[in-house]
Amino acid sequence: MEIRPDRQKLLEMAHYRMPFGKYKDRYLVDLPIAYLVWFKKKGFPKGKLGDYLQTMLDIRSNGLEPLIRKLQQEFPKE
Repeated sequence: MEIRPDRQKLLEMAHYRMPFGKYKDRYLVDLPIAYLVWFKKKGFPKGKLGDYLQTMLDIRSNGLEPLIRKLQQEFPKE
């Protein structure tokens, strides 16, 4: 079974900023991992933000954040 990530969703997530709270306007990749773990314990928000936070926790936990930073550089948001 081959896993193929959705390119558009990855690009959107790379440029998605936290919409509220202490870390408002930070890219999700720049959120402290402890904050992402806190969300996991308390429950991720519903919808796109929750999906992106959960995915970002997986990415960060596996040391893959350089891939997101590369997407940010190579595909700047217009």
